Amino acid sequence: MEQRIALVTGAGKGIGRAVAIRLAKNGFSVAVNFRSSEKAALEVCDIIAAGGGSAFPVKGDVSDPEEVKRIFSGVNEKAGPVSVLVNNAGITKDALLIRMKDEDWNSVLTANLSSVYYCTREALRGMVRAKWGRVINIASVVALIGNPGQANYCASKAGVVGFTKSAAREYAAKGITVNALAPGFIGTDMTDALPQEAREALLKQVPAGRPGTPEDVANIACFLASDEASYITGQVIAVDGGMTMC
Repeated sequence: MEQRIALVTGAGKGIGRAVAIRLAKNGFSVAVNFRSSEKAALEVCDIIAAGGGSAFPVKGDVSDPEEVKRIFSGVNEKAGPVSVLVNNAGITKDALLIRMKDEDWNSVLTANLSSVYYCTREALRGMVRAKWGRVINIASVVALIGNPGQANYCASKAGVVGFTKSAAREYAAKGITVNALAPGFIGTDMTDALPQEAREALLKQVPAGRPGTPEDVANIACFLASDEASYITGQVIAVDGGMTMC
């Protein structure tokens, strides 16, 4: 089998970085997307190369549909069509609802939700031709339970959940699966920057008693990218230590 190509957006740090490294360990050639942090993306590529894997950096803003087209065109020319797409890139611009600026609402929805649409649309072209594909969207537990001060972020991630289910229904018969992961309290630069009191309050909501790691999320993403997950589609899998169990 020819080496499959995986594109991970926002892969320079955090969950995206861990997913890129994990996919490379499983034999994928990984396109490491970044918008501005080239140094971080190159570090990820170096780590993958040191482990015997294949990776290359791809610059581009996935919130811009024209740049998304250029990203996919470049990956296709360099390595081949994208077989696995991990929509990970995203931003936060928190504020209480009554104080939230319109531009902060719009920029978060564009970066977190529209980007998933733009990238998935491009990826599906090649996946349909190949009759095989995996789309893995990184949502969040806040899409399921909400979070004060994050109306824009929660709305964007809830949109990702709805988008995932709709796309899964459209393309299930074509050998393409579309799933979402909903990470909970994961130890990343974003959560490390929270005040200690906020971190402790979050931790009290986690039955597992510890923060998750980016690798916890990457392990599930890697499974969903495999042939073994061919009968799983349209699902939202919480990786949250029991935080949102029903």
